[in-house]
Amino acid sequence: MVIAIMGSGGDAPGMNPAIKRFVEYLSERGGTPYFIYDGLEGLIDGKIGRADYGDVAGIIHRGGAIIGSSRSPRFFEAPWREVAFKRLQEAGIEGIVVLGGDGSFRAMELFHREFGVPFVGIPTTIDNDIYGTQYCLGVDTALNAIRDAVDRIRDTASTLKRAFVVETMGRECGYLAAMTALTCGAEVCLIPEVDFNEKVATAILREELERGRRYILAIVAEGTKRTLGVARWLEEDLGMETRVTILGHIQRGGNPTVRDRLMGASFVVHGIDHLLQGGEREIVIYDGGKLGLLPVEEVTSQSYRLDPEIVKLLNFLD
Repeated sequence: MVIAIMGSGGDAPGMNPAIKRFVEYLSERGGTPYFIYDGLEGLIDGKIGRADYGDVAGIIHRGGAIIGSSRSPRFFEAPWREVAFKRLQEAGIEGIVVLGGDGSFRAMELFHREFGVPFVGIPTTIDNDIYGTQYCLGVDTALNAIRDAVDRIRDTASTLKRAFVVETMGRECGYLAAMTALTCGAEVCLIPEVDFNEKVATAILREELERGRRYILAIVAEGTKRTLGVARWLEEDLGMETRVTILGHIQRGGNPTVRDRLMGASFVVHGIDHLLQGGEREIVIYDGGKLGLLPVEEVTSQSYRLDPEIVKLLNFLD
């Protein structure tokens, strides 16, 4: 079977380990691996090529994706989807492994409905916000990058008696911010899923400052749009000299952790096996310590919700 792999949407650490294992494992199973470069945009433009072992040698430790990725407004226009399908036919590709997120899966769901192209999706986003899976590729590396940055910030905060507001990625999902707050000992955490009780937090922190607290660490998810507001609150209501750090895209890059290398390989192997067995439009998920599959319609029709147990653990911050 001729199967291609592509990235779609934002990049995430672990994509290269997944790409490496895709080529190796599909070849071992007697299939023919192809790359689609630059995501759905590259598919439309015919950036498709046969892949071999030499293409993936020495990439397992690298962040990003050697095959590139993209977001493609063109793909949501019917004439361009027809062009994309013709590109696949010309290359003889019979199935696709897609490293992407919710938007990518919606695009492939539409593509399958129109042209019947079999695909499996690998949940790939540091936001960890795809329905049905407890883990998305890239999350562990992103959390470790944030943890390293926050630990360094705490060193200077405690030395100079300052407050620091650190903004993490996460548009509608506060997973990165919540996990960072819990594992880095933050005093304040703001996420889209939970209302922040500023009045209670003010009373608690004022008392702690009077008793000798030297610094305050606040973690804010970008989706709250309250990063600067939190900084003003710390300055004006608590009298703390405050600095803001927006981590930005350093969360996306870097050397993939052991877990993301293993998960990238595991996701891909599960996906390839499913395609070889006649699968057509499923998303590989990780739930309860096991890999599984969900129909794309189920994944894209429902919204991810932050684990209530994580929210419960954040109660100490109120």
